[in-house]
Amino acid sequence: MPAPADLGGELIGVPEGADLDLDLRLESVSEGVLVSGTVTGPVKGECGRCLREIDDSLAVTIQELYAYENSTTDDTADEDEVGRMQGDLIDLEPALRDAVVLALPTNPLCREDCPGLCPDCGVHWDDLPADHSHQQVDPRWASLTQLTRTEE
Repeated sequence: MPAPADLGGELIGVPEGADLDLDLRLESVSEGVLVSGTVTGPVKGECGRCLREIDDSLAVTIQELYAYENSTTDDTADEDEVGRMQGDLIDLEPALRDAVVLALPTNPLCREDCPGLCPDCGVHWDDLPADHSHQQVDPRWASLTQLTRTEE
């Protein structure tokens, strides 16, 4: 199934039109059809710390009841609480969207220990030497730096 538009957040999501694999089981129950299974697909975005590209995959489980028209769920559940069948058809997109978007991280990382970027020069910390620093001294305190220097 091709992914619908806007399936994700600002930094990460499933690209529109990407192939989503649906491994679903549809069971007839007294009130309707119970849909359960797994949705897998590609995820693309950028790291929230260093802005490097993230190219990953996602697998989420879904389980949703779709009530028959004129079933007792009309009296026992709110309209938005239970999915409704439209004749013999089921619209899986709302359940799929909820499951995928909720499974995506709000602050994605390219790796768990991503150090991010140097706040002064904007270079990735992994690409900088271990002793990298930007010494910024307030001009009002500049004369005090002479006290910590040793005479040679």
